[in-house]
Amino acid sequence: MCASKPTTNRLYPLGLLIALLPLFTIHLCLLLSFSENKLEWCNPYWLDCHSISATGQHGLAYFVFKGGMLTAMVLLALFWWINQWWLNSQTTEASVLIGWLGSLASLALVIYTLSLGHDGNIPYLLRRIGVISYLGLTFICQLLLSASLQRKAATQVQGRHLLMLSTLTLVLALISLALDAALGAQYKRLENAVEWGLILLINLHALFIVGVWRKVDLRVTLRHQ
Repeated sequence: MCASKPTTNRLYPLGLLIALLPLFTIHLCLLLSFSENKLEWCNPYWLDCHSISATGQHGLAYFVFKGGMLTAMVLLALFWWINQWWLNSQTTEASVLIGWLGSLASLALVIYTLSLGHDGNIPYLLRRIGVISYLGLTFICQLLLSASLQRKAATQVQGRHLLMLSTLTLVLALISLALDAALGAQYKRLENAVEWGLILLINLHALFIVGVWRKVDLRVTLRHQ
């Protein structure tokens, strides 16, 4: 019996799903919470609105948030291992740093998601550790990948743009820390909007990475026995 020919599949559609699912989930949960009168209507990217955590704590949004985000985090871990494989295929200096850090970032947000909707000091602590670890580790992964792409002639321009987006994310985080120190209790009016902004920038970065996948026509080969 002759073995069938291997087939190749573009990774771009999978990447789009990975990049957009977290954003879709949190915005859908916000709309569900509004429609069920669990939260008051407001603009999450402006003053005096709700945190991302608040969107997934009540009603139907509670289940949508957990289902969507847990699925997103499994896919996100895969996303970073794909990027790790991609980088290693282009250089002799193999490393698994991005894959492992990305997986830890995903695990951190899994912990955050599972503790959401539970009261008490321990769930609150888990949520804080989870979201801070996710943001920090994801930023490091994005920085490492962007710098790596910038060093390669074929993706130098895209790598530079990704580094600029990473810089914007860092600047927003630093400004938020400065405003927190300067404004004190008044910063609470702005804190949630900054959180939404950071998550938006991080997911836009992932979306731009997927755009690079499309440019280089990144594919996976499946071999059938």
